[in-house]
Amino acid sequence: MKNFEVIVIGAGHAGIEAGLACARVGIKTLMLTLDINSIGRMSCNPAIGGVGKGQLVKDLDALGGAMGVAADACAIQFRILNSSRGAAVQSSRAQIDMRKYSRYMHKRLLHQKNLTIKEAEAQKLIVQDGKVLGVITDKGTLQAGCVIICPGTFLDGLIHVGLEHFSGGRINERASVGLADNLKELGFNLLRFKTGTCPRLDKNTISYLKLIRQDGDLIPRPFSFSTKSWKRKQVPCYITYTNKKTHEIIRNNLNRSPLYSGIITATGVRYCPSIEDKIVKFADKERHQIFLEPEGARVDDIYLNGVSTSLPEDVQLEILHSIAGLEKAKVMRFGYGIEHVVVEPTQLYPTLETKIIKNLYLAGQINGTTGYEEAAAQGLVAGINAALRIKNKEPFILDRASSYIGVLIDDLTTKGTQEPYRMFTSRVEYRLIIREDNADLRLAKMGFDLGLVSRHDYQRTEKKIKGIQEGLSFLKKARVKPTKSVNAKLAQLNCAPLKRVVSLEELLKRPQISIPDLKMIHKLKPGIPESSWQQVAIEIKYAGFIQRQFKDVERFKHLEKIRLPLDFDYSCLSGMSREIREKLAKFKPLNLGQASRISGVTPVAISLLMVYLRKGQCTKPY
Repeated sequence: MKNFEVIVIGAGHAGIEAGLACARVGIKTLMLTLDINSIGRMSCNPAIGGVGKGQLVKDLDALGGAMGVAADACAIQFRILNSSRGAAVQSSRAQIDMRKYSRYMHKRLLHQKNLTIKEAEAQKLIVQDGKVLGVITDKGTLQAGCVIICPGTFLDGLIHVGLEHFSGGRINERASVGLADNLKELGFNLLRFKTGTCPRLDKNTISYLKLIRQDGDLIPRPFSFSTKSWKRKQVPCYITYTNKKTHEIIRNNLNRSPLYSGIITATGVRYCPSIEDKIVKFADKERHQIFLEPEGARVDDIYLNGVSTSLPEDVQLEILHSIAGLEKAKVMRFGYGIEHVVVEPTQLYPTLETKIIKNLYLAGQINGTTGYEEAAAQGLVAGINAALRIKNKEPFILDRASSYIGVLIDDLTTKGTQEPYRMFTSRVEYRLIIREDNADLRLAKMGFDLGLVSRHDYQRTEKKIKGIQEGLSFLKKARVKPTKSVNAKLAQLNCAPLKRVVSLEELLKRPQISIPDLKMIHKLKPGIPESSWQQVAIEIKYAGFIQRQFKDVERFKHLEKIRLPLDFDYSCLSGMSREIREKLAKFKPLNLGQASRISGVTPVAISLLMVYLRKGQCTKPY
């Protein structure tokens, strides 16, 4: 078989973004998958986005990734989470037609120039002199300049249903055992994490009159900046709750749970615990919320979000039938738990290249994350950097002040994780300036320069930027007089009357006033896009907070600019504890900013590092 420049192992959410990123910039790419029909399969809930996760998808889209466009094409409901709160924490979430999404991604990959898909199991990496040269599969040997591993939960996956367990990467799909063993042989420190899925029910056997209906937003906000509008009919979700009887059934059967009988020893997801964990750890709670999410517009399967479990099937059935609205529900597929291998992510550079083996990149759940969005974000970054390595260009690194993706990767590579990592807005210290709504303003230029954002899409962003500048300038100059007409309109908005002439900018600073309200009071400059006016409103209303955050970013950038050579010999540092020297040598931070975020590295140690860097000391042959 012909040689390829990049081999991507896996065709899940990370693999898709990695493969497309490489192929779209002209790199000959091969994607290996155990089953070509499983491309883009959504293993767990039928949704994309959520708190912190919606921001990742927006970042992806702004950089030229595929997930946002695919989500819009396959969505059946849109909702903005935290819509009553400030722009910094608002997050998009969409219910997705799971089967349509998989078909969409399958078609997208098959029609992508420079991308070849092959069914084969990657069993071993070809490594020579600390550099990956290719992959040995069950169907032969393949050579490549770079390899990206995106195995999801398939890496030595072990499925649990009650006290029974068996090898598998997903239900009815085989695991990849050889590659996991090979990574251990190559010297990687491996962990085992656990995740789980929820039961699926037949929608025709549910009593909806006992449930709380949850509709989508009246005006849907798509994920992709390239999606002009979204006008399809939305499908509702429903809410119900567990009760005392449900909890009693679970407690009485904990001895049959692999989690509580000692069979599963891997670390589970803190922020998406199994129903067993909820009942044990939150024993004071009288009920837990359950969301009934349709898996598609024209399918009968309903995903029971909030009931992740690995209890036996007969117990699952008893639990479900104890819940209001589900008394006669028929189970289409029972829930299960799955353990899988994770590579400790501090063994990676922020490019997602491994520190042990050159030209080898890891992305997705192999790095300890959970969720489609976290996986896709890593896949895009790994794909971009593998392509840049092939082209002998400088690496692509996103920092904490540029994007949610930058926070995700920095957290993983500098702090590591001892449990499945999930993105939240609370992890992002600069969230006021890296919001969902301005992802294109922050990242589209980078995506365009990389060759992943089209000229047409980038010109749209440029138009938006110009509109923001014109809008801000207009509002600063335009004046409103305290006329009877103006004050009457302000009274309608529960706003204090004007006593003097003010600018429209001053008026917009009032919490009760929005851009549509301004239009009632004063004619605005024509030709400015609505998306630009939205940014204008945010910049004016949060001006003081935003300026303070930009100052914080300036201080952050100062440390990020001070590079640490890869050949820095930390053992020669005097005045610093052995523990700190060992951590710095192990993590190999690229700059002082990264070094400062390594657990246990003190501000004094950073100051000492700066002194040694100025003197040009402590370097050794690389």
